[in-house]
Amino acid sequence: MAVLGGGVAQASPGAPDTTRGPCAYTVTPDEPAARPVPLPPDPRHTPDRGHPEVLLKTNQGPVPLVLDRAQAPCTVQSFLHLVRKKFYDDTTCHRLTAYPTLKVLQCGDPSGTGEGGPGYRYADELPTDLAPAPNDPTGQRRVYPRGTLAMANAGPDTNGSQFFLVTSDSVLRPNYTVFGRVTPAGLATLDRVAAGGIAPNPDSEVDGRPALTTDIERAKRAG
Repeated sequence: MAVLGGGVAQASPGAPDTTRGPCAYTVTPDEPAARPVPLPPDPRHTPDRGHPEVLLKTNQGPVPLVLDRAQAPCTVQSFLHLVRKKFYDDTTCHRLTAYPTLKVLQCGDPSGTGEGGPGYRYADELPTDLAPAPNDPTGQRRVYPRGTLAMANAGPDTNGSQFFLVTSDSVLRPNYTVFGRVTPAGLATLDRVAAGGIAPNPDSEVDGRPALTTDIERAKRAG
């Protein structure tokens, strides 16, 4: 869904640089990093157990996250790498959506435009346990519950650095990797941002920058 575009383009034809482990993080030369960062580590055995904690310290309040390695090991590995390399520090959450069936805050682009990423991409790790969306005639949409932490993307297997935080149960096709959840303390911060609404813009009253500018001042491992 374009609303959650992640700003990571497909790599140029040829033989792009790719890590040799199972996650196959692949350089995207047509979409260079918005902030310099190396490819993540990619060990032969990707850690797939445990729930690392990350704290997003924002100017609107703390947003603690609990990651899930079993659900999305390559995604968690990449996210923790970007946290460790301070990729998310001093960045702005550039998009708030307030559609009736889609309410999320999107972050993770150092350029603040919605087009930036880490200069690499990797494959989806799509959820299989989301509840069907009620009243969906296609039977294809699922409910991303309030508090879900998921990756934004620009199409299949284009995960990079952008992620979204679900502020209220939202209905989407299950095309977005879920890799953790927001704690109750983090949801209190997100509720404050969501209540502030969308900044005035000529294109939409329900999709745009948050009226309450939301900056990630620092992202760090916690717990």
